[in-house]
Amino acid sequence: MRPSAAWLLLLALPACLAAPSRPVYTNHWAVQVLGGPGEAARLASAYGYVNLGQIGNLENYYHFHHSRTIRRSTLSSRGRHNFLRMDPKVKWLQQQEVKRRVKRHVRGDPHLIHFNDPMWSKMWYMHCGDKNNHCRSEMNIPAAWQRGYTGKNVVVTILDDGIETSHPDLVQNYDPQASYDVNDNDCDPSPRYDASNENKHGTRCAGQVAAKANNSNCIVGIAYNARIGGVRMLDGDVTDVVEAKSLGIRPDYIDIYSASWGPDDDGKTVDGPGELAKQAFEYGIKKGRKGLGSIFVWASGNGGREGDYCSCDGYTNSIYTISISSSTDSGLKPWYLEECASTLATTYSSGAFYEQKIVTTDLRHGCTEGHTGTSVSAPIVTGIIALALEANPSLTWRDVQHLIVKTSRPLHLKANDWKTNGAGRKVSHLYGYGLVNAEAIVMEAKKWKKAPTQHVCIGSSDRTPRDIHADQTVRTTTVTNACANHYDQRVVYLEHVIVRVSIEHPRRGDLQINLTSPSGTESQLLARRVFDISNEGFKNWEFMTVHCWGEKAEGEWTLKIHDTPTHMRNPERRGEHTLLSFWIVTSTASTPKPGDQLCSSAKGRTRSNRLSLQQGTIKLDIGQHFLTIRIVKHWNRLSWEVAESPSLEAFKNRLDKYLSGMV
Repeated sequence: MRPSAAWLLLLALPACLAAPSRPVYTNHWAVQVLGGPGEAARLASAYGYVNLGQIGNLENYYHFHHSRTIRRSTLSSRGRHNFLRMDPKVKWLQQQEVKRRVKRHVRGDPHLIHFNDPMWSKMWYMHCGDKNNHCRSEMNIPAAWQRGYTGKNVVVTILDDGIETSHPDLVQNYDPQASYDVNDNDCDPSPRYDASNENKHGTRCAGQVAAKANNSNCIVGIAYNARIGGVRMLDGDVTDVVEAKSLGIRPDYIDIYSASWGPDDDGKTVDGPGELAKQAFEYGIKKGRKGLGSIFVWASGNGGREGDYCSCDGYTNSIYTISISSSTDSGLKPWYLEECASTLATTYSSGAFYEQKIVTTDLRHGCTEGHTGTSVSAPIVTGIIALALEANPSLTWRDVQHLIVKTSRPLHLKANDWKTNGAGRKVSHLYGYGLVNAEAIVMEAKKWKKAPTQHVCIGSSDRTPRDIHADQTVRTTTVTNACANHYDQRVVYLEHVIVRVSIEHPRRGDLQINLTSPSGTESQLLARRVFDISNEGFKNWEFMTVHCWGEKAEGEWTLKIHDTPTHMRNPERRGEHTLLSFWIVTSTASTPKPGDQLCSSAKGRTRSNRLSLQQGTIKLDIGQHFLTIRIVKHWNRLSWEVAESPSLEAFKNRLDKYLSGMV
């Protein structure tokens, strides 16, 4: 059967290498029931289950538990469960598998502000003070505070192993309405204590965001007046149901969800959200914050030492998450850093053992100077976004991404792959668009106009099969008009670009995939991963790049796939090839160029140098002056005249030049 033209499909000859690890099944089920909560309760009772309720905000999806089934087994359960599956009221049923999720910590100025918190002087990544000689203030967080933004009325939750709700630096900002214990199904997200303090991660991340200022305790949170909650979900079996519930906790109340975890950063795993978690992401984006969209911030990953590539992580690789990377205090790549084209921006974090780390709250009412990894970076950006939402509570989830792209800068971040994309912005696979800037983002947020409606255009290439031989590169191109014939799909300027692929290959880690946009910007979607010996390939896997942000979508796209056989590959398989069938670029973007809000009415304002004029009246701002301009159509020709100006003669000539390309 030929696959649909909507997907990028890569096929290959079968292979036999490392067998995949066996799944571990739990005694929990996700069940889609027709008929509402009453019918779900009846079915659970009739077949011997306990109905634990609706899964987050997913209508008709319920969480069933069966106490007489083995809690963890490598064999899926059948028998009596098949009777439930065959019930006419059950549309879909899935026994939950345990997902491995790891916390992303590393194991092993002229306007001075002073706080009485004892570790304030050690927060080198936020300010430069008398006691802090080796410091970095480029993220401009105190400058945002001085403009009056501290996170008031913004609600943040930390998706992790719980947070210490009684911690003296968190208790004043703790919000029980933004909290839940998914692991134990109760309302207390406090961590489980043990001798090793294993469940410290969430408390550390929470302190970075919203530790109270000037309370003589520990540190100062970036959004120190924000409300902070926690969802305890990592201290137990992590399943699709657990993730979906966690991502869907009170989306109309919580503004930002911060996550510093993901699949194993081992250089060989390809994993992402399950079907229910994907639906939870989409629900949050569409319905969260009363339609403005929930904001999901994600740590990009700590698999650098293992040669991991964060495009193989379906959480950081999603258009719905803001993926954040890290830099050392000297602007160098940390040893744990993963590269990929989906990273949006960067913050400071830890480096080698002798370099500075991050101070924050810790378990048992303590403080720590040892917070590390990209786990640090996601909460920092979460706090900065909280400042931006205080400046403009009407920002949508896409507005926030636009603001990060617009205000982040490379500064002293060192990388060999900095390039300028077709929209004139510098971008890197290590750092995205650069170091975040809290002051710049709140200033832009204050005056930001909502981004135009998102359009999605799907374009596929020639379906003719192509061979990729070992040590060779195959190129396939497609020319798209960016859905110009469909108003509700037309994409002029890009935000995210997605390539969906299916590949069968004897050693997945030997593949490299690159995408080149019509403007010539090349995104590396996949690099070689030396530890990835899997023969499972990719099955409808979505690679995403933000490197084309602001570029025009129309034109020729080129996909390059290179197979570099390794010495670890079965010699008998070295000559095999991958069969390329066809591919797709999905571009999600707005029609007007982001940041250039065009005039659409008589009272519209513009920052664009060129306008598509129509007969009528517009109001134009140039510098600090406003002009009302009347557009007149005469014999199919547009001309203009100044109808109102505070200083007409003073810059009449300047206006002539400014509008010379408009009429």
